[in-house]
Amino acid sequence: MRYTRVSVGGRAVWGRVGEEDVELLAESPLEAARRPSYPEAGPTVIGTVPLTTATWLPVVVPPVFYAVGMNYRRHIAHARAVQPTRPEVGYRANNALTGHRAAIVRPAGVRGRFEAEPELVAVIGRTLWHATREEARSAVFGWTIGNDVSARAWQHEDRTFWRSKNSDTFKPMGPWIETDVDALAQTTTLRVNGEVRAAFPTGDMVFDPFDYIVEITRHITMHPGDVLWMGAEATCQIEPGDTVDIEISGIGVLSNTVRGETTERHQQS
Repeated sequence: MRYTRVSVGGRAVWGRVGEEDVELLAESPLEAARRPSYPEAGPTVIGTVPLTTATWLPVVVPPVFYAVGMNYRRHIAHARAVQPTRPEVGYRANNALTGHRAAIVRPAGVRGRFEAEPELVAVIGRTLWHATREEARSAVFGWTIGNDVSARAWQHEDRTFWRSKNSDTFKPMGPWIETDVDALAQTTTLRVNGEVRAAFPTGDMVFDPFDYIVEITRHITMHPGDVLWMGAEATCQIEPGDTVDIEISGIGVLSNTVRGETTERHQQS
């Protein structure tokens, strides 16, 4: 199944993605999945919108937005960083989330490197505390795609990532949650204006998502809707006017344009 969130009449509605339409659902599939009868009796369908006219939102607004850094050896070597010896997680801000086909806005004050990072994202479907590896596997509701946009000068100037990675629109996520895929057996490809800028085995990580879930839940309870972004092997420069496509085979393509900041405010639900 592929689940997403779309805007209908200015309201966020969960949907199930088909070949031509998004079936609008009466409730979150994360809630429906807790029922003993799921998936035989999934969420109730209350309408449809065509895929061609859908306004895509971030696939979930997470209770906690976890993010992994330096989790691919090539990225670690490029950054001249030290390879981690255990899973350690960071955080991002929900305000930075935006959806498939929405604009990434480069703030007027950004100078220097403005980069895209293609990432696999795990969406948690169960409450977890002191999870075993098997429990961690079974708790992943599905997988989606993230673009960890970064303003590098701000990243190096500031004591935290508060604006370099968390400015509005810096975290596109979508287009949907794929529930039936071996995510670690796929290939991640980053394209800018149709040109391949990076391609790598998605699962070629130092620590995989289940390692992180086990480690996190030793200290923090994870909840349905939490997301875990898994890092990238490579990054690339992006500029206003570009179209950035991140494809993870077996999941889909997250596509966003880039524009410069204007006085028009960007809104997502």
